[in-house]
Amino acid sequence: MSGTLPRTDGTLPRPDGPLHRPDDGLPRTARRDAGRAPSGGGLRGAVASEWTKLWSVRSVWWCLLSGVLLMAATAGQLAIYVANGNTDDDPANDRGVLPVGRIAIDAVELTQFAVIALALLVITSEYANGTIRTTLQWIPSRARLLLAKTAVVAGVTFGTGVLLGGIGAAVAAPVLGEWGRFAPGETVGDVLGLAGYLALIAVFTLGLGAALRSAVGTLVTVFLLLAIVPTTLRLPDLGPLNAIADALPGSAGLHFLRGESESYPAAVGLVIVLGWAVAALLAGLAVLRRRDA
Repeated sequence: MSGTLPRTDGTLPRPDGPLHRPDDGLPRTARRDAGRAPSGGGLRGAVASEWTKLWSVRSVWWCLLSGVLLMAATAGQLAIYVANGNTDDDPANDRGVLPVGRIAIDAVELTQFAVIALALLVITSEYANGTIRTTLQWIPSRARLLLAKTAVVAGVTFGTGVLLGGIGAAVAAPVLGEWGRFAPGETVGDVLGLAGYLALIAVFTLGLGAALRSAVGTLVTVFLLLAIVPTTLRLPDLGPLNAIADALPGSAGLHFLRGESESYPAAVGLVIVLGWAVAALLAGLAVLRRRDA
């Protein structure tokens, strides 16, 4: 037993006399990092995780491709309608010249649904395949999880909106010809406004998806609020019903994008869409906190 007992400083004697520590077999980097706290968590780590998951899903790429094709086709068709309808070239009359960015704005009424599909997949796909359980194990804070998803969705859809707006304007310009007006500052403003609207609608969709937990239910609800309900309310042409329609996110967004001020200033339309997005996120967070995955 002599010579084999550990010493008071935690070292063991080697047979040849020199002392060594029990962890001498570990790599040097492992010994150096053994006492450090783990890194990469928090909101930054959650955003990085959601970013990686987003681009690993094949359907996201299909949504982006669909958005590009829809914007190009719709903007081209609308530009053809404008060019064919503007047959009066008398300089004394209103020639109906349109900014090329306005064509992209009008085309977004259809194109936005490709972006909406992308946004709802970020949350509803996890409920559909059960991976939301794993996500909540890695990110147990519901608020942090939803905030991370919001940051990723808003950033991606804003960038997508800039791309789509640029494509719409680029397609419309040669088709409109003399009936189109390209002013760099005006066009950039239209494109950025379109991108901001799409980002807010995507966040609104994300919040609804977290609350409803169903891709079909979320898509139907968004479609009703953006397209069907406003149109239906305006059919009787009654003041109170028109006011309700103007307060819905789709109508408010178009008021903002088109600069219309009959019902309220255009900037108010942006505030209304922002309010719908925040309300949807709060509803989604309440459901996340109350119900298990």
